[in-house]
Amino acid sequence: MTVLMILVFAVLLLLAFPVGYALVISSGLAVLTLGSVPPVVSVVKLFQPTQSFPLLAIPFFILSGALMMSGTLGQKLVDFAASLVGRFHGGLTQVTVVGSTIFGGVSGSAVAEASALGSMLIPWQKREGYPAAFAAATTASSAVIAGLIPPSIPLILYAAGSNASIGSLFLAGILPGLMLAGGMVLVCYLSGRLRGFPLLAQSLTGAQIRRAFLTALPALLMPLFIIILLRAGIATPTEVSVVAVAYALVVSALIYRDLTIERVYLALIGTVVTTGVVMLVIMASNLVSYVLITEAIPRAVTEYATTVLREPWLVILAMNLVMLIVGMFLDLPAAILLLGPTFIAVGKAIGMDPIQLGVMMVVNLSIGLFTPPIGTTLFISAA
Repeated sequence: MTVLMILVFAVLLLLAFPVGYALVISSGLAVLTLGSVPPVVSVVKLFQPTQSFPLLAIPFFILSGALMMSGTLGQKLVDFAASLVGRFHGGLTQVTVVGSTIFGGVSGSAVAEASALGSMLIPWQKREGYPAAFAAATTASSAVIAGLIPPSIPLILYAAGSNASIGSLFLAGILPGLMLAGGMVLVCYLSGRLRGFPLLAQSLTGAQIRRAFLTALPALLMPLFIIILLRAGIATPTEVSVVAVAYALVVSALIYRDLTIERVYLALIGTVVTTGVVMLVIMASNLVSYVLITEAIPRAVTEYATTVLREPWLVILAMNLVMLIVGMFLDLPAAILLLGPTFIAVGKAIGMDPIQLGVMMVVNLSIGLFTPPIGTTLFISAA
C-alpha cells in the first residue's frame, strides 16, 4: 500500500496538484485499500492533529511576524542592517543576509521573509547597479535562516512530531543560523570584491549606527525574550506565541505608532491563509504517517540502516542525502512531517540526539526552498 501511495502522490504532483491535496488523496486511497482498516480512520487521523495545543503557537507566531513586518519596523530593520554592513564590498547583498537573520527573529517563516525583504531590497539593489539575478539569489538563499532563528515554524512542526522540547530546539537553532549568516556574508563580500559591485555612496558615523540600532531594538529583543520565557519555564510555547502577538501590537501602537485597523485586518487575513495551508499539510501528513506505521516502514528502514549501513556516520550521511533530494520536490513543512517519524526512529537506533536531528533536518530541507524544481523562495525572489 505504501508503494501505491507513493505512486499516486508522485502522479498528482506531476499534475500540479497542491501538496496538501496530493497527500490527502494518496494516503486516503492507501487506507481504503488496506482492507482491514475502517474508512472512518481516514477522517479521524485527518482531524486528530487539529486538536494539538502546541500547534496553536504557529498561527500566533505568524500573526506576530505579520504585524511587525508590515509596518515601519521592517524599514527600521533594513536601515540597521545597512548601517552595519552596507559600506563594505557587496554591501547591499550583505544587508539582505543580515536583514534575513534579524527578520528571522520576527517572522519564523522563510517564505514571509523572502516576500518582505525581496520587495524592499531587490529593487534597491538593482537601482544601485547590482545584477538582478544575484540580488534575487541572495534573497532566496538567505531567507532560509528564518527556519533556525526563533521563533522557527519548521522547528515547531518537528517538535510536534517528535515530542522534543521547543525551547531546546529554538536554542539549538541559533548558532547554526548565525553560522549560515556568517558564511553567506563572506560569499557576498568576496563576490562584491571580485565582480566589482558598487559601494554605497556614504558610510555612517558611530552615532548614526547607534541610532539605527536603538530604533530596531524592539524587534531585536523578540527572539531573546522568547528564549528566556521558554528556557526559564515561565510560559509554554503557545503562551509565548500569544505574548508575542501582544508585544507586536504594543510595539506597533506605542513605539512606532503606525498600527491601523487595515494593517491588523490584512495581518489576520494573511495569517488565516498561511495557517490553513500549513494545517492541511499537517493533517494529511498525519494520515500518511499512519499508513507508514501500519506497514512498519519506519522499523524496516531502521533495520536496514543498522544492519546494512551499520556505521552511525554512514547512516547520518544517507539521511542527509535523502533530505537534500526530498527537499527539492516537497515544501519544507510537508517534508519535515513525512520524514520525521522514520528518521526519528533511525536516529534513536544510532543514539542520535533528537534536538540535533531536528536542526539537521531543518537545515537540509531548507536548502530545497531555493533549489529547482520546487524552490519556493526562489520563485518569490525571481518574481
